[in-house]
Amino acid sequence: MTVHEATKQLIDSLTDIYDDSEAANITELIMEHITRWSRIERTTNKDVPLSYAQKELLEQSVKRLQQHEPVQYIINEAWFAGMRFYVDKNVLIPRPETEELVEWVVKEFKTKNPDPITAGNKILDVGTGSGCIAIALKKNLPDAEIWACDISDEVLNIARMNADAMGATIDFTPLNFLEADQRNQLPHVDIIVSNPPYVPQQDRAEMRKNVVDHEPSIALFVPDNDPLIFYKAIADFAKEKLNEGGSIYLEIHEGLAEKIDHLFRTKDYSSVEIKKDLQGKDRMVRVKLCVESSESGIITID
Repeated sequence: MTVHEATKQLIDSLTDIYDDSEAANITELIMEHITRWSRIERTTNKDVPLSYAQKELLEQSVKRLQQHEPVQYIINEAWFAGMRFYVDKNVLIPRPETEELVEWVVKEFKTKNPDPITAGNKILDVGTGSGCIAIALKKNLPDAEIWACDISDEVLNIARMNADAMGATIDFTPLNFLEADQRNQLPHVDIIVSNPPYVPQQDRAEMRKNVVDHEPSIALFVPDNDPLIFYKAIADFAKEKLNEGGSIYLEIHEGLAEKIDHLFRTKDYSSVEIKKDLQGKDRMVRVKLCVESSESGIITID
């Protein structure tokens, strides 16, 4: 079987599962993974036969793809903010909308702190997963002190590996953020960032099999009767640990934007801004805490 024949076989095996464009993109990633050649190199060497090991890898990849396993888990890599991250079934695959959240944080941080020498801010990433948010922030804001937490060392080991590969110094802490006594070990910070679990269990039926069947449920789903459970925990934590003038940046479920806005306002976070992603969906929120003034009661820090 030649490189050209393998490419055709692979794309034909995916047409019943994915549309033509997605099947072509997946084929490109798998063939590059198998051959270690770029598209141009594969075109030049299209008549070169695959080795036995390459044919075995192709066969295994086709089987996994036909079971709706994400290609990122098969090749153990995903791109985020221009960087290549290791991913496997223990962590979510980074999404483009999460890149938009990072870009929002970076832009506002640089506006607020034009002199990097004096910008000694601490940033906390809650539920770091692969470490993509924390690492992207550190690479863009090298003078900031970055902390990140997640529920298990198994997950954090992936984040640590990615941070080491990219030369990003980050303080990783294993803890269950929903437990107040555990999150109290985290420091006071100036910025809190998170892409927490926010998909109600009832939404499972509407989601694609490659997500529901393969990505970690603990990082995706929340109870139908308490879909804002992580936002409540973040709001309570910030009351204790967010420094004056600090901000919270969160990814959100597009259908829960109004409830999230209400949640933070009822907890005296009167500066709440919902931001749409590039698809026009309500997918991000920035929150700032109010402080009490002896003269005028509650004021908003902007």
